[in-house]
This record gives sequence, C-alpha cells and structure tokens, in this order.
Amino acid sequence: LADHFPLVVWQTGSGTQTNMNVNEVISNRAIEMLGGKLGSKDPVHPNDHVNKSQSSNDTFPTAMHIAAAKEVHEVLLPGLQTLHDALAAKAEQFKDIIKIGRTHTQDAVPLSLGQEFGGYVQQVKYSIGRVKASLPRVYELAAGGTAVGTGLNTRIGFAEKV
Repeated sequence: LADHFPLVVWQTGSGTQTNMNVNEVISNRAIEMLGGKLGSKDPVHPNDHVNKSQSSNDTFPTAMHIAAAKEVHEVLLPGLQTLHDALAAKAEQFKDIIKIGRTHTQDAVPLSLGQEFGGYVQQVKYSIGRVKASLPRVYELAAGGTAVGTGLNTRIGFAEKV
C-alpha cells in the first residue's frame, strides 16, 4: 500500500494530508470492488461517503483507539496469559525447592521457590485484570465532534450513532 500514500513525513500538525489520502485510498478501493472507474469518485466519494465530514481530530484518535484495542486483544492479553501460564507451571515445578527469603537486602525467613513464583503469577493476573478494566475507555471513539468538538458540518446524530 505504500505507493498509495505519496506523502512526506513533514506535514501540518493536524495530519489533514494523511486523513484525506486515506479517504481517497478507501474510496478508490470501494470503487474498484464495485467495478467502477478509479479516481471517478463515483459511486463512493472520498469526502461524502468515506470521510463523512469528520476532521483529522476525529479520525486519528479513532484510529488509535481501534489499533490499541486490536493489539490488546490480539497481542497483549494473549501474551500476558502465556506469561501467566508459564509462571504458574514454574511455581508448581519449584514448589519443593526451599530457599532463603530476602527483605530489605537481608536474609529473611525461608520460602519455596514455587511460592516466590506464585507471587509473580498473581502480579500478572492482576495486570491482566487491569488491562481488561481499561478497555471500556479504549472502546469509546472520539468521532463526531469534527475539528473542535461541536459536531459542526456533520450530519445530525452522527456522533450518537458511532
């Protein structure tokens, strides 16, 4: 897809060029899928049908939220679960290995290496819970407010629908 985005890295702070380029690429792909002529903007117009009057202030945060949610579900949570399971297996494997505990940089009471690993298991478990608890906020999309949050120039009710 790189050849569809002939943009330089230096753009305005708003990312308008990237936003409009993405709209054009999506429009052309839809036109192509519908058997139309590339670049015709018919039957799918980049502004009217793809952008829907949204500013880069809508689209960039929305894209970041979608990307973050996708990565959390597909990469982070499975990775944390794999780590949790591996540590739990080690906690079981090491349950009979006795070692000296340490606190305040000094020797303390004995515990098993399995107990120590059990602490790691719980920390990862709590972390999984905290990540999952943060997801409802990530699912909220900042779309519909347009450039300054008022929704001016978008269809009535658009923000409520997304």
